[in-house]
Amino acid sequence: MARLLDAYCEILKAVIALCLAAMVALVFSNVVLRYAFNSGIAVSEELSRWLLVWLTFLGAIVALRRHAHLGVDMLVRALPPGGRLLCFVISYLLMLYADGLLTLGSWKQAVLTFGDSAPASGISVGLFFYSSGLVFGVSAAVILAYDLYRVLAGAATGEDLIAVRESDEHT
Repeated sequence: MARLLDAYCEILKAVIALCLAAMVALVFSNVVLRYAFNSGIAVSEELSRWLLVWLTFLGAIVALRRHAHLGVDMLVRALPPGGRLLCFVISYLLMLYADGLLTLGSWKQAVLTFGDSAPASGISVGLFFYSSGLVFGVSAAVILAYDLYRVLAGAATGEDLIAVRESDEHT
């Protein structure tokens, strides 16, 4: 499962790079066209904004897999191993709950706005915009559940996951 998640994150990194390249190309060409020719690409601003949303959500998935999100673990490190495990399990259950709320909200919003078209591009708002929250929500649930399973099954400890975060900071 770890290899599958790592391969998925590598694909996401490539998609993030493509989103960033497309954003740069759209915005740069729009600036040049407006400055030099007093015209522009009408859909450029809208697509750039949407690509930024996708880039952010996909980057959050990769960061979650690498345990690179900000965390304050000073109190947890002071606890005995049983307390650390309890804090880890509680925090992951709370993250899964919050992720479930985000996923459900994204689903409802995507269904609600599926028939709405964006003003400049005409693309379905529900399909292209709110689906980014769904992709994040489902991906995050899988990653969080996998990490929680590993700890509960004894294959890893919460300390192992903290050590992963620290080793990523040094690379």
